[in-house]
Amino acid sequence: MFFRDIIGQDEVKSRLIQSVRQGRIAHAQLFEGVDGAGALPLALAYARYIQCTRRTADDACGECPSCRQISLLMHPDVHFVFPIKKQRTDSICDDFLSTWRDYLGKTPYPSARSWQQFLAVGNSQPLIYVSEAREIIRKLNLKSYESENKTMIIWQDHLMNSECANAILKMLEEPYEKTLFLLISDKPENLLETIRSRTQRIKIPFLSTEAIASALQRGQGLDAQTALAVAHTAGGDYLKALETVQLDGERQDFFKLFVSLMRQAYARQVKELKKWSEEVAALGREGEKRFIGYCQQMVRESFIYNQHRPELSYTHPEEEQFLTRFAPFINAANVEELVELFRLAERDIAQNANGKILFFDVALQVTILIAKGRQQL
Repeated sequence: MFFRDIIGQDEVKSRLIQSVRQGRIAHAQLFEGVDGAGALPLALAYARYIQCTRRTADDACGECPSCRQISLLMHPDVHFVFPIKKQRTDSICDDFLSTWRDYLGKTPYPSARSWQQFLAVGNSQPLIYVSEAREIIRKLNLKSYESENKTMIIWQDHLMNSECANAILKMLEEPYEKTLFLLISDKPENLLETIRSRTQRIKIPFLSTEAIASALQRGQGLDAQTALAVAHTAGGDYLKALETVQLDGERQDFFKLFVSLMRQAYARQVKELKKWSEEVAALGREGEKRFIGYCQQMVRESFIYNQHRPELSYTHPEEEQFLTRFAPFINAANVEELVELFRLAERDIAQNANGKILFFDVALQVTILIAKGRQQL
């Protein structure tokens, strides 16, 4: 990944480039931003620029030995840490390094969800385990092979378990000489505050609509008008724009489940709602959490649709078509209670509530709230 390959983020790119050219590279930096804004691609381009031996004023050369090695993700002084599935007590990221290289080669804008799917872990949550901290210490104690600095890139660092996080904290408090830590997270609030306070925090802002539209025209072959419309729905997240171009499998499944819930709740089909709750529970805990997030989004979109403010709407055309008929039932009489219902459901899922019981209760409460919305019409 080069700086030139990254969508938008000109200000962040300039700041990173200047830090290298002025020799003011902080030993620990935390890239904070949603996956679709380009936090990991920026960190990769930054690492390349630091290691490049013939860098230009605005990018790495792409031709020196260091650049060629980084293109293959095989530079001996650039190390990667990322969430993995635990196969044994001492599993480490190097066990999955070939999979990681394959993934990054196919996925310019990685995300936690697509990595989980690529790993084929099902509903299990990949994590960064304490065994990785020991491996990091081992690598940092080795001499650099080809460059002055060793770079440790830790992606989704909020998924470190507590033992690993505390070990990383000690390394940040007592840094190794000529070692750079690049931490990347879309949920920095889940990191230890002591880790956050010991890093230079690099905020990765949402992308502009124009930047996303331009990328969609180049990469997806959309015409200018369509690209601009899709980019608007993305809310600054390039990955959401790609999902909108074509509903991915999971989002399509969530859409069908949401439609089924609302139709059965409207018709008060209790037996069908019980079957529905069992179907949702089969998604597993991580899938349940993502589905609840989707429900929250669709409730919001329904309410916005009623306000006749298309510039605030972020839906796929198939979803919008459903909202033309359904949205009126989400109104002032029930929208706050629906939002709170799904918020509490999200909390209970995180606390390992029984999925079948939880979602059947949610379905029954949605039935009551949809009835309240009907009375408002």
